[in-house]
Amino acid sequence: MRPLIRTACLRARVRAMATLPTTAAFSSTRTLSPSSPSRARRLLLAASFLPSAPPPAGARTFRTSAAAAAAPVEVGGVKIAREDVVKEDDPTNNVPDTIFSKIGLQLHRRDNHPLGILKNTIFDYFDKSFPGKFVKFDDLCPLVSTKQNFDDVLVPADHVSRSYNDTYYVDSQTVLRCHTSAHQAELLREGHTHFLVIGDVYRRDSIDSTHYPVFHQMEGFRVFSPDDWSGSGMDGTAYAATDLKKTLEGLATHLFGAVEMRWVDTYFPFTNPSFELEIYFQGDWLEVLGCGVTVQEILKSNGRTDHVAWAFGLGLERLAMVLFDIPDIRLFWSNDQRFTSQFSKGKLGIKFKPFSKFPPCYKDVSFWINDAFTENNLCEVVRGIAGDLVEEVKLIDNFTNKKGMTSHCYRIAYRSMERSLTDEEINDMQWNVREAVKSKLEVELR
Repeated sequence: MRPLIRTACLRARVRAMATLPTTAAFSSTRTLSPSSPSRARRLLLAASFLPSAPPPAGARTFRTSAAAAAAPVEVGGVKIAREDVVKEDDPTNNVPDTIFSKIGLQLHRRDNHPLGILKNTIFDYFDKSFPGKFVKFDDLCPLVSTKQNFDDVLVPADHVSRSYNDTYYVDSQTVLRCHTSAHQAELLREGHTHFLVIGDVYRRDSIDSTHYPVFHQMEGFRVFSPDDWSGSGMDGTAYAATDLKKTLEGLATHLFGAVEMRWVDTYFPFTNPSFELEIYFQGDWLEVLGCGVTVQEILKSNGRTDHVAWAFGLGLERLAMVLFDIPDIRLFWSNDQRFTSQFSKGKLGIKFKPFSKFPPCYKDVSFWINDAFTENNLCEVVRGIAGDLVEEVKLIDNFTNKKGMTSHCYRIAYRSMERSLTDEEINDMQWNVREAVKSKLEVELR
């Protein structure tokens, strides 16, 4: 049966339904008042990642310009303008142009792209296993309220994911979704009982071969009524957990073939019990996804009293890197034909053939940190200058002197996946990185 795909944007911009908590806004280990100098400083630092004054004469900049990123993008037939997402005059906004430029690209909707191939393979499994049951949503807007992103899925008020260090805030009440679960409550209220949601999600993160600030997730959700488990000899929770494990073991077999599997108990705020599915693949245990039985509070608050449900979530890049042997997450965003031409619609698991033999170039930057410094903020600065030409940012040394000042030394690896970088390019990028680190992070270079 042909998949039922609903591609309607829930909204171009979600109006806020809850305010950003004033406690633990930036750290899971300490409480900050609204008037806290440290909190205010972090807000200013978050805003400082947006384009500002040009570098001094002679310096070459690699930052995406506001003009280049200004064209509106379209998601589900609705246009989103740059000024809806990047707001230089809002101190609570920490979305740079490099992130806005990814909105609307929707790699998961490209049938010849590894992520699109994987998505369609998963859709095929659910269509064959549950004919006509699961509705697919692959074009929902990434702009959501803090209520949708956090409160509706019971993320604690002091959870680290709510911080400006981890999440891209459009304003104090609107974010770029951190997970596809942000649409769960609204779909339940609309009456859906079986659905798959897939889309691009956004998180401020470190820089290495497996982390990128934009990636793609899939969420699955199924609701059961009392009639479904009556006569089974199990209560609703046990029935849902059994069905969940059977369904996801079938999915793992569909993707990876006959492999050894194991279930690991874990914790998620929105499911209980909660599990992770691991498979033994290529000589090691690989985490495939997280899942569990949905907590009753979510169901009751969305009109599903006396029902039970299961939910799962998986990262497409994580699985695609394994299935296609793709060594660097940056490659998913490449338009180089040497990459894109290797993949074809419906062909899962074609092994990627590397075409880049260009060596990395390493540059170090050392500075005295302040109390507002975070590594994610540093990575945002470096990405803003070098974009996808930065391969890794790694702490290689740190020490504290007798005055109590702490120094960090980071090694930055520059490498293009498509060409050789010139010495001039690398030196200019490093100069700009040093200047931006000093001015935007307010640290003292060594």
